[in-house]
Amino acid sequence: MLDFGSLLLATALSGACLSGTLVAIWLTARQSRFVLTMAVGILLLVSHVIAFWLYGRDASPWLAQAMLALLVAGFFVVFTSSDQYIERGWAKPAALPVAAVIVLTVVVTAAGFDGVGFVIAYLAVTGILVMTAAAFWTSTEVDRRVLAPVSLLTGSSAISFALCAFVIVQQKQWVLGSVPRNWAEDLNTVVVVACMTALGALTISFHHLRTQNRLTEETLTDPLTGLMNRRALNSLHGDTGFGRQMALAMVDLDHFKRTNDVFGHAVGDRVLQRFADVVRRYAGDGIEVFRLGGEEFAIVISGVSALDAYEILRKIGASFGAEVVATKLGLLRSTVSIGVCLGDDDIRRLEQMLLGADAALYAAKRAGRNRVATAETPGSDTYREPELLIA
Repeated sequence: MLDFGSLLLATALSGACLSGTLVAIWLTARQSRFVLTMAVGILLLVSHVIAFWLYGRDASPWLAQAMLALLVAGFFVVFTSSDQYIERGWAKPAALPVAAVIVLTVVVTAAGFDGVGFVIAYLAVTGILVMTAAAFWTSTEVDRRVLAPVSLLTGSSAISFALCAFVIVQQKQWVLGSVPRNWAEDLNTVVVVACMTALGALTISFHHLRTQNRLTEETLTDPLTGLMNRRALNSLHGDTGFGRQMALAMVDLDHFKRTNDVFGHAVGDRVLQRFADVVRRYAGDGIEVFRLGGEEFAIVISGVSALDAYEILRKIGASFGAEVVATKLGLLRSTVSIGVCLGDDDIRRLEQMLLGADAALYAAKRAGRNRVATAETPGSDTYREPELLIA
């Protein structure tokens, strides 16, 4: 048999250290609430381990109640941390059933059936672990790299707790008067030690992964409009071959300098944000929008014909022209000029497409602004007659 005392105390010490480490991490990044929640969950499990060790030395009823309540509560808080990370919203509706299970466990144990209390608690933990795995697997936002370690951790832990419950039921040990001692408990003790370490390591990894993703997102996002920026355009399409059924448009807000000079830069920012709001209505599969700087935007359209791309851009320009921004000097309407470059069989690169779209944009401006002009090929010096967007 394993030396339970040494293993349990080692587990408690390891868990306490992990909990402290997570709290220290959270203090430097308080937006990562799931880190603090995990620290609380691990601390509850540490308390359970200590109570489990004490119950093995002095099997008092109140200690059994506290020990089993801490076990279920600890794993539920760990699940809550996972739920905060993947943002599924499962923890809140599950809180009441879990609380009911804890109350049932305490009542049964207080009545002298500590073996039944162990079974209920172990099965509850098994269910919580299965729910944790399901939350990760059904989330579309989770990085696929985290699924393997999460599956290994939750799967092995769930099996070990289910086996502990099975052995107690098989042996009909409804009243124990001490901690269960069998091969399943030995296995579970080893798994819990590994689980404590893995929980801390996974949480730290999740924190680093989220921080990295957030930094990447910030470097690729325009802070004013929330659209992707020029760096994102180069990152996503620097190596793209623009063939048929692809188009790139350059969009410029008309007379934007005058808007800033007359109405102020705060109004100018609102106009930019309003254009971003309009273009988001059309953004989706095959339509990506980027703010290149100032009042200049780029739109990449994929998977549609030249006529459909032209129609999408015309609708964007017309929709924005119908928008009204309230200012102290009255209502403000703005328009855009759009230059479109269509891909072709020669497979054009981003730089060529930008040059073609930019030339078409200036053709739209020369024609009087508030228009969309199309360059049939990136090197073309002739354009489809620019079409007026708002009469």
